[in-house]
Amino acid sequence: MSEVKPTKRLVSLDTYRGLVLILLALESANYGWQHVLAETHPSWLTRFIDLHASHIAWAGCSFWDLIQPSFMFMVGVSMAYSYGKRKKLGDSFSEMFRHAVFRAAVLILLGVFLRSSYTEQTNWTFEDVVTQIGLGYVPLFLLWNRTAKTRFIAIAAILVGYWLLFAVWPVSKPVGYEWDNPAAHLFTGFFQHWNINANPAHAFDTWFLNLFPRQSAESEKFLFHPEGYNTLNFIPSLGIMIMGLMAGELLRSDRDKKAKTLVIYGAAGVAAGVILHFAGICPLVKKTWTPGFTLYSGGWCLLILAALYYMIDIKGWSRWTFPFVVVGMNSIAMYIMLWLSSGRINETLQKHLGSGYAGFFGSGLEPLLQNIATGLVLWLVCFWMYRRKIFLRI
Repeated sequence: MSEVKPTKRLVSLDTYRGLVLILLALESANYGWQHVLAETHPSWLTRFIDLHASHIAWAGCSFWDLIQPSFMFMVGVSMAYSYGKRKKLGDSFSEMFRHAVFRAAVLILLGVFLRSSYTEQTNWTFEDVVTQIGLGYVPLFLLWNRTAKTRFIAIAAILVGYWLLFAVWPVSKPVGYEWDNPAAHLFTGFFQHWNINANPAHAFDTWFLNLFPRQSAESEKFLFHPEGYNTLNFIPSLGIMIMGLMAGELLRSDRDKKAKTLVIYGAAGVAAGVILHFAGICPLVKKTWTPGFTLYSGGWCLLILAALYYMIDIKGWSRWTFPFVVVGMNSIAMYIMLWLSSGRINETLQKHLGSGYAGFFGSGLEPLLQNIATGLVLWLVCFWMYRRKIFLRI
């Protein structure tokens, strides 16, 4: 069966964005609701929810670990459409390049601003998803309008080069991690090169992050990230953004069997990540964004987009997408509100409705219900903006 051409706006992409942001809203006001639920209502289901609504401590991947890769992947998909449209409108390469540089700078500074919203001074940290997108945005743009061969070579060069950097880096002792059972998460053998805060990306941050103003006391210099995130994660994660760019170009094209192509490449990426991990070549770790994780998570992003594209843009099953599209079309606004407003909204709801306004079903579900209530308020703001055609763009 031949596929119909997609609508002018890729509804599956807006739906994907909205889905991810609504999931983030589920933890916006009360992070850790999933742990409370699992402890108060122990069962296989709540343990499953706890696992996949949380980040894996180190090696492995949960559903929640696909949130940030999805954001970065969708930036690539969007770029294919955005700059393709600009080119049709007559924008020159230099004009588009200046726009890409401006957008990158805004994203980097926005990420720093949001990370500083609850600190006493500017928190110069660059592992936030928005900042990571900004760091990779200009290199991604330079691969826009290039051949598929060039992009495949770029992905291979990035991942192999980053793997080599870690593989030849001298093994050292991990520092500063916050685990209840460190032995369960620290690697032995060849994988020691990717241990938390004992790798070249960590070494880079102990130099780079201390170039920025921090606390006044000498003892407050940056020494480590307690969860092992690094600034240089943007390098391997650029691979996911390139995958998204290629997926976007595919969906814009007149090729047949687009969904099938996405599925094939997605399955190949997932398989490659698993094989690299269990073959002892490259571990699967999100927090240092190993090349294996890039392939694995990028593969899942391709599969998710393929499923949504097939259901929505090919089969036309789109009635259910409206709540997600409302958010997805204002993703920047929703992300900012999640960072800056969710806690205040929950406090306001408690003030006016009572501290137990979400406690009808017991303490185990109360944090989740508070998050749902907070998310609903934020959704209504996005709906108001949607109805008035107000869309925040960078």
